Amino acid sequence: MSKNTVSMTMKRLVLALVAVGALGAGAAIAVQEKHAPAAAVPATPVATQPPVNAAAGAPAPTAAPMIALPDFSVIASRNGPAVVNISTTGTVKAGYDGRGGAEPFADDPFYEFFRRFQGPQGRGGGREAPSHGVGSGFIVSADGIILTNAHVVRDASEVTVKLTDRREFKAKVLGSDPKTDVAVIKIDAKNLPVVPLGRSMDVKVGEWVLAIGSPFGLENTVTAGVVSAKGRSLDDSSVPFIQTDVAVNPGNSGGPLFNTKGEVVGINSQIYSQTGGYQGLSFAIPVDVANRIKDQIIATGKVVHARLGVTAQEVGQEFADSFGLATPEGALIANVENGSPADQAGLKPGDVIRSVNGQKIVGAGELTAYVALAKPGDKVALDVWRQGKQVSLAAKLGNANERVAAVSDAREPAAKLRLGLALRPLDPLERREAGLPAGLVIEQAGGAAASAGVQPGDVLLSVNGRVVNSVDQVRDMVSKSSKSVALLIQRGEERIFIPVRLG
Repeated sequence: MSKNTVSMTMKRLVLALVAVGALGAGAAIAVQEKHAPAAAVPATPVATQPPVNAAAGAPAPTAAPMIALPDFSVIASRNGPAVVNISTTGTVKAGYDGRGGAEPFADDPFYEFFRRFQGPQGRGGGREAPSHGVGSGFIVSADGIILTNAHVVRDASEVTVKLTDRREFKAKVLGSDPKTDVAVIKIDAKNLPVVPLGRSMDVKVGEWVLAIGSPFGLENTVTAGVVSAKGRSLDDSSVPFIQTDVAVNPGNSGGPLFNTKGEVVGINSQIYSQTGGYQGLSFAIPVDVANRIKDQIIATGKVVHARLGVTAQEVGQEFADSFGLATPEGALIANVENGSPADQAGLKPGDVIRSVNGQKIVGAGELTAYVALAKPGDKVALDVWRQGKQVSLAAKLGNANERVAAVSDAREPAAKLRLGLALRPLDPLERREAGLPAGLVIEQAGGAAASAGVQPGDVLLSVNGRVVNSVDQVRDMVSKSSKSVALLIQRGEERIFIPVRLG
């Protein structure tokens, strides 16, 4: 074969490969268009395919596929004016860092969340110190009703709201609910812009969401991301949080989380951080929860939560194997309070609640959230796994507020009067988990004890050096003390003595 013949053969081979490549590209375009999903939000083309040469035998040119990306500019311009900046002033008990200095960021609205995740830092009470905080909120009524976080306005003697048009108003706190971290405040204004409220139950994992707030005081800052998970249980909260990867920082707290329709689906409340800054995990209170709390506060000025009267824990694989469960799901009942709605319904330690009113319970946090967000008096149908069999029970939920009042008034009136504490004994499971032979859980702290630095969730071990196992012992020790008592407190893994001056 001559050199010219070889050259012509190679040229034909190259042309054939180019033609096949063109046909392959055309086929790929056709497949992509056939399976591309319809855009649910305004779309922006992010890539185009050059036209195919029809003379080469390829199919006729087709339009480039559109890849849908959310355009948040409309949401930001439409709803931004209804997002407000909140600044507060007040006084707090100054904490200590263990070296004699004040704790950094103690006046930050996210401080309590940081403290819980980073371990105990406070080491008792201190002097009163001025506090300044910043946060966000959003207007839900044209006459000045604003939703925000309870921790944003906690301990505030003065709350100032600044609108995007630079007007400032003094706000009145209508009410707050620390259990869900929702607060309602009001400013004296009319014809204000408002945000539309959506339904958090319709939120899907993976969908785009947008936050507007004032991180570090930078007003009307917009950040976006996706929903990472739903129904997250954090710490001892009863809120089924929406987890996102939206950049949220101190100052965003209390601001709205929008879906791509421009509806509020959550209130940005907490972040997980080991540095004090955003690390990819942020949590929002579902707007369905916040709206229910808002309605109660506006109607009555207070919030009432339901109570079942159990201590529940997670069902691990070991428990599932022991109880004969196919999957490690449900809420394992560790303790049932005497006389509680759970006790009256027939629940027993060792039962595993699998569903409530037909709603599947995967973890103990879901049971806590369901009950806390129900109303006292609601009737619930419980599907329970007991000794290898399915059992159906019915319970009428009680009032969580009435239980605390009963503990305070009936069981320790003298201690409550002078210390300001609501106490209950540790149950056997709590003693084993904490490794404590005895102690009293502090369910509420107020008055002299709260001023000294005692907190709900602390465990009272002794009074004036004497170990206490019952409320009666505490009452007896307090009654014998004239000026002050020394309380030994277990807080996390730390033990500290806190002196309390009696009134």
